[in-house]
Amino acid sequence: NLEIYADSYLPVNEKIIPTGDIEKVQGTPFDFMNSKKIGRDIDLENNQLILGNGYDHCWVLNDFDGGVRKIASANSDQSGIQMDVYTDQPGVQLYTGNFLNGSISSKQGLKYEKRSGFCLETQHFPDSPNKESFPNVYLKPGEVFKSKTVFKFIF
Repeated sequence: NLEIYADSYLPVNEKIIPTGDIEKVQGTPFDFMNSKKIGRDIDLENNQLILGNGYDHCWVLNDFDGGVRKIASANSDQSGIQMDVYTDQPGVQLYTGNFLNGSISSKQGLKYEKRSGFCLETQHFPDSPNKESFPNVYLKPGEVFKSKTVFKFIF
């Protein structure tokens, strides 16, 4: 189960690069405002899911002010483990292992097949330097970039 605190996401083009648009998640497969199974809507007939072969999109996080806040929570019905994610970044990329093909194995020898895992990657919006509507990511000489992300696991 996954919950992402974001009212909007960034649609992508055929190269899986954001178009520059920001779209609302409500009523779409991208709505994780209330906890749901990650795979519940992943195979729906949706152009964005087809382009990404699943989820490979950036969510525009709510309440971005540069401070650290809780932005997502994932939990397993099977293990009971919960992961809460906190960050000071404006976005989070959800990638659902859409291109895994079994060629990589775990330490225990289990093969990582398509959609056998997921990533939550906190970040600025992809392709920000080329999108005027996205937050500025430029650093001037001598400026320092610092960011904080916390992955909290509850057993």
